[in-house]
Amino acid sequence: MSPPRRPVPGSEPDPSFAGLSVLIVGLGSIGYRHLKNLARLGLTDIILLRTGSGRRGLDSRLGFPVETDLARALRRRPTAVLVSNPTSCHMDTALAAAEAGCHLFLEKPLSHSWTGVPELGRLVRDRSLVAMTGFQFRFHPLLGTVKRWLDEGRLGPIISCRAEYGEYLPSWHPEEDYRRGYSARAGLGGGPVLTLSHPFDYLRWLLGPVRSVAGATAKLSRLEIDTEDTAHAVLRFACGTLGAVELDYIQRPQRHALQVVGEGGTAHLDFGAGSACLSPADGGHPLTAFAPPEFERNTLFVDEMRNFLSALIGSEGPACTLEDGVRALEISLAVHRSAQERREVDVEVPL
Repeated sequence: MSPPRRPVPGSEPDPSFAGLSVLIVGLGSIGYRHLKNLARLGLTDIILLRTGSGRRGLDSRLGFPVETDLARALRRRPTAVLVSNPTSCHMDTALAAAEAGCHLFLEKPLSHSWTGVPELGRLVRDRSLVAMTGFQFRFHPLLGTVKRWLDEGRLGPIISCRAEYGEYLPSWHPEEDYRRGYSARAGLGGGPVLTLSHPFDYLRWLLGPVRSVAGATAKLSRLEIDTEDTAHAVLRFACGTLGAVELDYIQRPQRHALQVVGEGGTAHLDFGAGSACLSPADGGHPLTAFAPPEFERNTLFVDEMRNFLSALIGSEGPACTLEDGVRALEISLAVHRSAQERREVDVEVPL
């Protein structure tokens, strides 16, 4: 018999979250993960909105109420709405929730187009809503270590960076037909430029604003999808740094890695291996860091959801704001536009 599954660190119920209610819109793999993590953190007032178009069956043991109409679900007056339906549906859901006065957690990417984004920004500001974007790598301990090295000036002036994120799309959810999922369908906001857009967020977090993007995308494999399967982007940061981002749906085994090159040294982070290293340019002793032994992938999502709930009760701010999500989306859209127009595209358009 296999040993009992160890609880995710920090996933114990928190009494300070009592009284919060959350409506989850969309119960695909990520919505279901958030549901389980919210329950672990002690939330009992959870409402599920399901349209019936999804393929995931609901675990009847969870016992949460289910609605099939968004307007009716919003009349329950939840504290917050967690938007985890297909990317192309995010804005319609978020705008309705913000109009109803609900705080928001929006899964990344924020949307698949610019439509509705400025309006959502105005609603969130005017109604003083908490709005958080779900880029969970903000909570990765090793990414935090690299940020600390940068903030401490250990790498000196930063010259370049490179992020690589590739994994084989059919292996994401082996029990499902990858061709039917939103990640494979342009009309639902799929494709690696949007679906694997994490580097666009965390590179901004590490190095500051991006001023322009040059991108190239292609469908090169035999995958049965109608989006690109490969994308390369060159980012020009306001600080002068040049960045390269490579995304794909092809790599086996998967790879997610980051390199930051400065005049004072080079930092490497291998997310899969759970290690980071800073090699000083002067040949000095390298610094190494490893993920804690209790760390697992779901730790990112638990910490992310704990941060959101803490923001709802006012004990801390959201680590990844709506504005952060807007800027990452802007880069993704600029990659697509640059690839189509075959030119460098400016970003950071004011909302």
